[in-house]
Amino acid sequence: MKKLKTIGCSLFLLASLGCGKNDNEDYRSNLDTAVKDIHANLQKELKTDVPSLSVYVVSPKGTLFSTATGVNGIPVTKNTYFRFASNTKNFTSTAILKMMQEGWLNLDDKITAMIPGTNVPYTPDGAAWDFPHKSQITIRQLLQHNAGVYDITNDASKYNIDGESYTDYMLEHFPDHQFSTSDYVKILAEKNLTYGAPNTVYHYSNTGYSILSEIIARIYSQKTGANKTYGNYMYDHIVGPGTKVPLEIRFPELASDKQLPMPYVTGFIKYDDHDEVTNLKNASAHIGEGNGIGTMKLLSDYIRSTMKAENVLTASSIEQMKTSKGPATAVKDRNYALGCFHLPGVGYGHNGATEGYLSMMLYDPETDFSVIVLLPFWDLRNNMENFPKCMNALNTAATEAKKALGY
Repeated sequence: MKKLKTIGCSLFLLASLGCGKNDNEDYRSNLDTAVKDIHANLQKELKTDVPSLSVYVVSPKGTLFSTATGVNGIPVTKNTYFRFASNTKNFTSTAILKMMQEGWLNLDDKITAMIPGTNVPYTPDGAAWDFPHKSQITIRQLLQHNAGVYDITNDASKYNIDGESYTDYMLEHFPDHQFSTSDYVKILAEKNLTYGAPNTVYHYSNTGYSILSEIIARIYSQKTGANKTYGNYMYDHIVGPGTKVPLEIRFPELASDKQLPMPYVTGFIKYDDHDEVTNLKNASAHIGEGNGIGTMKLLSDYIRSTMKAENVLTASSIEQMKTSKGPATAVKDRNYALGCFHLPGVGYGHNGATEGYLSMMLYDPETDFSVIVLLPFWDLRNNMENFPKCMNALNTAATEAKKALGY
């Protein structure tokens, strides 16, 4: 049975804690009703129990948490840990933009160029890293998914093992394998895999963000004079105790680092012939593109502080994050910029899907409204026909949460 391990969520953009004010009781009731109805409708549509659906909202109208729990679900709170998957890409974009602010890199440098102030290139030299169009690709294009980098993690159309993507196959048959960006890039080079020259095609690529994680690690190693990883930079400069807005968010990099912090919610996958409970995961397969762990409260604190220029990024950097789309993106009328998409009418941010977990974080600067949605459930039955319905529930929950507060 093929096990679909990770999905680039932006491909599927189809589409109670009160603040103590009595006049917000209507908002709380509206949100509870919306979440309950969306959860019930999803169960009816899928004809199965859905463990839970949870929404966390912060706005001038109040701070509200609402959750609906299925028969087989466990209670979720705003402080429950889960794997937030491709929401990680927004953190990676923040890291790159912070390095840009500090003069550590230039967004429009080719990834074969030298790290500013050094004679060391952003990416390794050598045949193993000589993948298609490498010398033409810029850092900005990787952030935009406009680099043409083939997605080793998600895409089995041009290269697969027994019908599975390389990542899916390895995770299923060698669950303790220590992945690296070099693993992926070597395959790109050997198999001549590409979606096309940069700026000619928009294609969501986890592998492109894996390359960005390598760039972050190489730059940080040069600046510190020590061997540093992507996780080291994220801890030291983006979320750790010494940062501007400390957050207990983790980005595990070791294959052996599988345990979620307590309290956590397990993911749940429904196949045609069996069910699977997930929580232990080899996150080394998704460094920089999907290895983040946090809570709804932590994601809310992050996206709000970041988008309001109250964290590590300046207002001009945030504007680039929201609006800098590549030409291929613009032609297709996509909403993806630098590790950030826009859900019209709701806000800017990202979403994520990994092995039984679906989530979304969005912030609207016009109304100071933010929403986090968590659905720890995948339905992969009926040849994947049910999965987009789960993804759509994220969009619906975010949209209806905003309406529930009268926006």
